[in-house]
Amino acid sequence: MKKLKIKYVLSFFMMASIFISLLSSCSNDDSNNTVGPLAIKSVSKAVEGTLTPTDIGYPANMYIIQGSGFIGVQKIYFNDVDTYFNPTLVTDSAIFVTIDIDTPYENASSELKVVTQNGTVTYHFVIAPPAPILKSYNPINAAAGDVVTIYGSFFLDPIVTFGTTPATIVSHTIEQIQVKVPAGANDTYPTVTTISGSATGNVAVGTAIYDDIFYGIDGVGGWGISNTNIENTVASEVAQGVKAIKVDITSWSGFQIDMWANGGHPVPANATGIRFQMKLKADAKVRVIVGGDWGHQVWFDITTEYATYVVKWSDLGLTGPPATIGSIVYGSDGTDTTFYIDNIGFAL
Repeated sequence: MKKLKIKYVLSFFMMASIFISLLSSCSNDDSNNTVGPLAIKSVSKAVEGTLTPTDIGYPANMYIIQGSGFIGVQKIYFNDVDTYFNPTLVTDSAIFVTIDIDTPYENASSELKVVTQNGTVTYHFVIAPPAPILKSYNPINAAAGDVVTIYGSFFLDPIVTFGTTPATIVSHTIEQIQVKVPAGANDTYPTVTTISGSATGNVAVGTAIYDDIFYGIDGVGGWGISNTNIENTVASEVAQGVKAIKVDITSWSGFQIDMWANGGHPVPANATGIRFQMKLKADAKVRVIVGGDWGHQVWFDITTEYATYVVKWSDLGLTGPPATIGSIVYGSDGTDTTFYIDNIGFAL
C-alpha cells in the first residue's frame, strides 16, 4: 500500500483537530440534526490554535465558515464561483471549505454565499490576489514629477512608494501602474504594496545607461554585427520596459556602446559595478570590456533566458568606482549568435 506523504498526513490531522475542537465547543444540546437560524458569524483560516476572523481570503487555502443553520448546505460561492465542499466537513455551526484556485479577485462581488435547503445567506468577503510581482519600470532615469510605468502582475488597489516616500498613482490596471515620481527618489527603489504583500524593484532610480533609450552616449557600433535593433517590442525578447537591443553577431566580434564625449559617462559614487540583463539565441560565453581596457576582459556564461549580470569594479582591477566610463563592449566567443541586451546601467 502506498504511504501518504507526511505533509498531507499532517494537514489531515490539523484539519481533524480543528474540526473536533469546533464540535466540542457546541453545547450538549446541539446535534447534527439540529438546525439553527441561517447566519454567517465569521470566517477564519483553518489553522491550529486560536481561530482569527478575517474578511480576506486567498485562493487554494482552506477556511472555516462559522455561524448556524448550515445543515443541508447545497452550494457555496466565493465571488460567484461555485466552490466544491466536502459535506462530511459540515455541521450546523461550521463549514470547512477550500477557496478554488481560479476564483476571480478583480472586479468581483466580494461576496461569500451559502445556499442551504432552508435559504441563502451572504457575507462580505474579499478574495485577495497573489502577492504583487514587480517585473520592471521605466523610464529609470526619471526626475521628480515625471510619470513612470511599473510593469508586473497582481496590482490590485496598489500603493507605491519610492524608498519610504509615497508616490501619487495616476492610473493602474492589474498589470501596469502609472505613477508620479516623488521628490528625493534618486537612488531609491520602487515598491508596490497590496493587501497580499509587497514587491520591490531591483533597479534604482537614475542608474540607467540603456532603458528603452540610451542616456549620455555618443553612439553604438562594433564589428561583425548586423541587424542592430533597439526598437524591439517583441515581449519575449525584452527584459525591462518595452524595448531591448537585438544584435546578430558573428564569432569573435563585438557590439560597442561609446560614451567618450564630455569626458565619459558619469558613474554614481555609490555604484558597485555595471549591471545588464542579457540572453542569447544559444548558450555561449560573452566577454565584457569596459573603457577600452582589454586587459580586464570579464567573461560570463550567458543562456537563452534573461538574467542579470554585474561587472564589479574589482573585476576591472579597481578598488572603487571610476569617475566616468567611456565605452562598453559585448564580445562574442567562437559562436555566431544573437545578443539580446537590456537594462544596462549601474548596480548600487
